Amino acid sequence: MERGKGSAFILLAFFTRLAYSEDYFRMGTNTNTADAVQFLREYDREASGMCYRVTMSQWKFVTNITEYNRRRMLEELALSSKFEKLSWRKAAAFDSSRVPDPQGRRQLVKIVQSSRAALPDDKFSEIQQLITEMKEIYNSAKICPYGQKPYDAHVQRPQYPDYQMMQAHQPSIQAYQHYPSHQENPELANYCDMQLDPEISRILAHSRIESELLYVWKSFRDQTGPKLKNRFMRYVQLANQAAVATGYSDAGDQMRAAYEDSSFRASVEEVYNQMVPLYKQLFTYVRRKLVQRYGETSVRSDGPIPAHLLGNMWAQNWKSIMDLVMPFPQSSNIDVTAEMLRQGFTPLRMFQMAEEFYTSMGLKPVPPEFWRGSMLVRPAQRSVQCTASAWDFCNRIDYRIKQCTEVTMQDLISTHHEMAHIQYYLQYADQPQMFRDGANPAFHEAVANAAALSVYNLPHLQRVGLYQNKSHDPYEVSMNFLMSMALEKVAYLPFAFMVDQWRWSIFEDGVQNMNTRWWQMKLRYQGVVPPMSRSEADFDPGSKYHIISDQEYIKYFLATILEFQIFEQLCTAAGHVGHLHECDVYRSREAGRILSEIMQPGSSKSASEIIRTMTKGKTNRISPESLVKYFRPLELWLRVQNRDESLIGWSSNYHDVALFAPQRAGSDNTFASTSILCITILYHML
Repeated sequence: MERGKGSAFILLAFFTRLAYSEDYFRMGTNTNTADAVQFLREYDREASGMCYRVTMSQWKFVTNITEYNRRRMLEELALSSKFEKLSWRKAAAFDSSRVPDPQGRRQLVKIVQSSRAALPDDKFSEIQQLITEMKEIYNSAKICPYGQKPYDAHVQRPQYPDYQMMQAHQPSIQAYQHYPSHQENPELANYCDMQLDPEISRILAHSRIESELLYVWKSFRDQTGPKLKNRFMRYVQLANQAAVATGYSDAGDQMRAAYEDSSFRASVEEVYNQMVPLYKQLFTYVRRKLVQRYGETSVRSDGPIPAHLLGNMWAQNWKSIMDLVMPFPQSSNIDVTAEMLRQGFTPLRMFQMAEEFYTSMGLKPVPPEFWRGSMLVRPAQRSVQCTASAWDFCNRIDYRIKQCTEVTMQDLISTHHEMAHIQYYLQYADQPQMFRDGANPAFHEAVANAAALSVYNLPHLQRVGLYQNKSHDPYEVSMNFLMSMALEKVAYLPFAFMVDQWRWSIFEDGVQNMNTRWWQMKLRYQGVVPPMSRSEADFDPGSKYHIISDQEYIKYFLATILEFQIFEQLCTAAGHVGHLHECDVYRSREAGRILSEIMQPGSSKSASEIIRTMTKGKTNRISPESLVKYFRPLELWLRVQNRDESLIGWSSNYHDVALFAPQRAGSDNTFASTSILCITILYHML
């Protein structure tokens, strides 16, 4: 019976997608083009107004977190949902093939294809409520400090004389303690209030005590995954129903539609495969350093790396273990924070410097409203959400940045990154509301990161008077810099690739064995295994916010690839000669012209058109060649360091797989043995 239902859904999706030609859906039967044009005109005005109201309510909440502002924000979001559903019904009624204007057809398709408004009202409300609940559960996750239990005022707290004596003889360990000691005042209330940011993330980044790392890694997952699993399973069901009703085979198919590439999955896999050799060189070098630090009892010399040792909750960014893997510890790593403080930098000066970076390239200055409305430092006397972000208030006037800026090099780079988003908003401001976005979901981040690549390098920092290397070997400084960048960028790519590979498989194949499939992909693509046994009850994917908050992730993989492709084009336009990682496009009008050509169309043109224009017709596809070129000096160095390794990459064995796929019966053992053999062969071949 269930197979029959599945076949019916597939047939429905097939015939609906059959009506979708290269440029449009055949969505409805209304062929009145005048009505369609009038609808789009009204939609542009009303959508802009609704966007302004929602964005303003969100801004007021995150810059002044009160229950009143939260309620107002939720009210506006509810109105926005009703507007989305009403607009979808109107747009879906038109036969877009009869609209003569290609841009009009494109707007109608975009209104319909990204929405879940095809669901009945009750299910549309339910999926939104599920996502809201999952976010709230995730954001409320808290754990106890390492080595402690929740405080109970009715139970006498034990003393730990042996523990205290041990600690007295281990001062080196104390340096990594990021939690209160056992001698904390027993009169305090429940102190199990450590959140992901900043406490848990800080421990994972800075502690080198393996038992502490394991504790926080497990505890955070205990507070997220099991509580979210059932809601996520229902979310998958509803998302698939919405996708099929809109004309897609499943929700993953609907997510991929935004990339306008009929062979998108194959294209992305091809991009991933081209960067694998670089990743494996980095992986092999990092693993050897971790073996030296933690020993072969913790890290096998030819195996995958336990996930809790890489400085990050999801093993996606390894920059925090730079102290363990720095190529030349005797040489400095680039950090101009001290020089900025010496020169009297302020947050305002940092933003003025970032604005001048873009205007020097012939791009637009920010309007006066930006300086009046932005939150550039943490305000006193009120609670705020400090994550740096750029805001477009949808009225072609009001653009803002929210950032609790401190005078550090990291915040200087973040400032240039967020100002790039503002520049993107300014460049496509004249487009209709539906087109005020990147050419595809990856473009906004890619452009902002490409600009940051020109800011965070030695030549630029020297040019603006923030760095003068007078005592260290330039080659050693460059290798340290490239290693730091690789730990952030190259190490991230397999994770960014596998998240949506997993999500799409759940949408396609169902919610069985979700956790096992998660770790299978982590092992296959990242070479990472859980540090302890995991079961289906754990639901470890729930520890990643983007999964439970319904945010696609493949865009971050593509954005990281695309940023280097854009950066190389800017460097070529600026006349740069030499290593790509030493390029600075500051004050290059030609580079500014390329950036403007990328940003001005918004999403009115496809990504392939934008890339073709950017590369002067050489290609219309995202390519990792520029990323590989950027890291070529480091890759050559890594090959020398790894020359004595028996295996570049990793091999898996029974014990690795048994951590997340425990065997129960002979048939399962047979299947597992085959899987292990296939995985081992695959990694040796790659």
